[in-house]
Amino acid sequence: MSLPPCKVAPEAWPEAEAPAEREPPAEEPEPRSEARREPEAGPASGPLPASKHESEQFFGGRQEPEMTWASGQLPEPAGVPHSHLVSVRGDSSLPASPSENQVSERPRCHTDFLEAPLSCLFRRLGCEVGAHPWIFLLVPMVLTAALGTGLIYLPKDVEENLEEQYTPIGSPAKAERHFVQERFTANDSHRFSISRKSTEVNFACMLAVSNTTSLLEPAILSEVSKVDDVIQDLYAMGENGTQIHYNQVCAKHQGLCLPSNPLLYAWRMNRDLDLRNVTFPIYNHTGQPTYLAGTIGGTFLGERMGMNQILLEAKAVRLLYYLKTEDGEDNERSKKWLTHFLNQSSNIEKSLASKRIQVVYFTSISRQLELEATLMTVIPLFHLAYLLIILFAILSCYRCDCVRNKMWAATLGVISAALAVVSGFGLMLYIGVPFVIIVANSPFLILGVGVDDMFIMISAWQKTSLMDNIKQRLSSVYSKVAVSITITTITNVLVFYTGIMTSFRSVQYFCIYTGTTLLFCYFYNITCFGAFMALDGKREVVCLCWLKKPETPDQKCSSFKKSCCVPCDSLPDEQETDVHPMNLFFRDYFGPFLTSTESKFFVVLLYILYIISSMYGCFQVQEGLDLRNLASDDSYITPFFKVEEDYFSDYGPRVMVIVTETLDYWDKDARQKLEKCLADLENSDYVDKNVTEFWLREYVQYMENSGQDVNDKNTFINSLPSFLTNFPLFMYDINISSSHEIIASRGFNQTIGVSSSTNKKMMLFQLRSITEKCEIPLMVYNPAFIYFDQFAAILENTVRNVIVASSAMFIVSLLFIPHPLCSFWVTFAIASVIVGVTGFMAFWNVNLDSISMINLVTCIGFSFDFSAHISYAFFSSSKPSVNQKIIEALYLLGYPVLQSTVSTVIGVGVLSAAKAYIFRTFFKIMFLVMVFGAAHGLIFIPVFLTFS
Repeated sequence: MSLPPCKVAPEAWPEAEAPAEREPPAEEPEPRSEARREPEAGPASGPLPASKHESEQFFGGRQEPEMTWASGQLPEPAGVPHSHLVSVRGDSSLPASPSENQVSERPRCHTDFLEAPLSCLFRRLGCEVGAHPWIFLLVPMVLTAALGTGLIYLPKDVEENLEEQYTPIGSPAKAERHFVQERFTANDSHRFSISRKSTEVNFACMLAVSNTTSLLEPAILSEVSKVDDVIQDLYAMGENGTQIHYNQVCAKHQGLCLPSNPLLYAWRMNRDLDLRNVTFPIYNHTGQPTYLAGTIGGTFLGERMGMNQILLEAKAVRLLYYLKTEDGEDNERSKKWLTHFLNQSSNIEKSLASKRIQVVYFTSISRQLELEATLMTVIPLFHLAYLLIILFAILSCYRCDCVRNKMWAATLGVISAALAVVSGFGLMLYIGVPFVIIVANSPFLILGVGVDDMFIMISAWQKTSLMDNIKQRLSSVYSKVAVSITITTITNVLVFYTGIMTSFRSVQYFCIYTGTTLLFCYFYNITCFGAFMALDGKREVVCLCWLKKPETPDQKCSSFKKSCCVPCDSLPDEQETDVHPMNLFFRDYFGPFLTSTESKFFVVLLYILYIISSMYGCFQVQEGLDLRNLASDDSYITPFFKVEEDYFSDYGPRVMVIVTETLDYWDKDARQKLEKCLADLENSDYVDKNVTEFWLREYVQYMENSGQDVNDKNTFINSLPSFLTNFPLFMYDINISSSHEIIASRGFNQTIGVSSSTNKKMMLFQLRSITEKCEIPLMVYNPAFIYFDQFAAILENTVRNVIVASSAMFIVSLLFIPHPLCSFWVTFAIASVIVGVTGFMAFWNVNLDSISMINLVTCIGFSFDFSAHISYAFFSSSKPSVNQKIIEALYLLGYPVLQSTVSTVIGVGVLSAAKAYIFRTFFKIMFLVMVFGAAHGLIFIPVFLTFS
């Protein structure tokens, strides 16, 4: 019979069969029949958005008590007349027995205003897809082919700007850098000073570690000197075969390349230098103070001599080769030399074959190059993930019944998700959304999540009657899954699009790519995959006809048609219903076990332990993305950072202290206020007061030594030129206007003890807090602050995004699950899962950074899916006891929740084999999200609901 487009009439339900044909087996015992009895009828309280692999029973036209999964059908409750069957929602359109009506008469809300239009729209769409399957199959493929051409814009050799992608937009340090660049200048070719640079510069670095107690021995310094000579003799090939020597691209001081290490330079100038009288951190060589902090590592100090101490032992030395960066052409030549340096570094170590020292190396372009190399390591893993998802889909949908077997449909469902990846990524690349490294995680997540709607649609199809035509069956499927897959898509896409609010561009781009691709998954499922289901329905008809009618010489099926009718050739029993073993497990074993008193007590204790451990872990989480983690584990930069952390972690960056406004430096009161501010900074826990450098202190000493009045304005201003002639580096620290006013000046503090991300954040906060309280307008800045700002911003961004996404989910729950207690438990589960994932991140050595922030926001959507449907099924049930309500909810939804967990874990699980932190972190957090989300949906929330 033909169906009206939007009319949902009991007699039009395609799966309605004669009661006699659907009677349960007579031998089924009575208690089992009672266990499978459907909940009593009651007023509806709104449509339930289905979980990832949830059956269609909560949505669409007819809401039957049994539920068809991807791999089997749940039987109709035994012993219950067909006329008395009601939905889990308690559909009021179906009669219920008087005794059942007396069990529960709680009033419930109606929200058909959302379900009815969606079901109507999807029923019409299903009719069209069933009538014209080839159109709906080919159009998405053509669209994919068109959008897929956008992949040609996938960056290959373009450098990814780490600062732009992984530091906060509009961070304070970026404003500070702009101020410094406007007020102060520098010169790489004449008087280079790394502490006076406002941006990062090109450099190569070699760390030499002594195999003996100390390298302060002539024999070992001689080995280090050989390394230095070999490096400075390197030359790269430029355009037209020209050679690029080190001395052509090196940063210079007074016309000479800056020494790679001040102590090594002093020893090479005087081989008889007494290495036992070297002081640290400042060494006075030939009357000029030389800063050794950060250039000598693994130090053991002796007696104090003024502000310094005798350097008794040193385990490591840092060789730094700064290159020109300011000019564009010089910058390119420097990078070519650095590339050649990287290519030759391993050969240098082998050629020297030194038994006294070990060397590791790093350059300013190493992170960039290693980041690009890391991306290539996950491409094989994507192929593996694709294969595993296909195998899981086939196993979930495989049936020995050749008519109902859906393994080919499942395979096409996975292909549909892959087409969505191609389309979504192609579209984003077409419109110019940058592709950054963490976007490479997206296809793994989409493969796991994108097949969920496919399982729901197959489940709905399995419940339709083989005797109906394709249009009827597909329209029934679409009407039932309308709310299910729509709400699943809305929650997931909404969660990702809220991530666009973050101040990290890499997170924004990941969320845009993933959210858009999930929309394509939704679109391709209701068009391309639905069309293939219609074609597969025609295969079912062919197989059924072939099995029913024996072959005769005049009537034979082609070998092609026979090949479609696998895996067996037995005629299916149209009266027999199939129950998936996992549904029976949740109903007969897991549910009763979970609702026992002993189990409830154990679950409560388990949750208390879980939440206490999680809250403790939340206070142990390290914040910020360590840029060294952008490289793979086997990268050459890994041992470099290990040596640096072991021997050079005492001293941090040298920080500029900037007087930002015009100040009367000749005024004694102004100088005292400024000195007080400098003293406060020097008294910070993260500043070495003995290594402060400030031009004003030197200038005051200079004027006093020459007998000049430092408090006289004219004398103060007129004596500056002669002072700067004697101390030329200070000319880059004073900005004098044409009206002879000092509009800005700066000094330098040496930071200490900032090796951890927590200390970096505290140092930055403490120094900025001191300058804000100072009476003189001050600012602190170092180029490293650009990256340190993420430590302060990451927590703020995470909390904001979680609150916004959670609020959105709460609103969705109120709209589609209009039960106050249900919405409360959904919100509780979301908060609990977020706390758990955040806390256990610390136990699994995962930082709170831009990568983990993505997953924390993502877990909100999964927490919603896992908890909302269990809670709704509980509150919608009219069973007489809370234990029976939970058993029924687990019977209906336990297996879909488990399917969702497994499919997503498989999708991202292959990333556990990745060699890079950035990908393993994605797996770790998604694993925690899925495990904790499933634990709440299947264990914690069900038990807590029995107490309500």
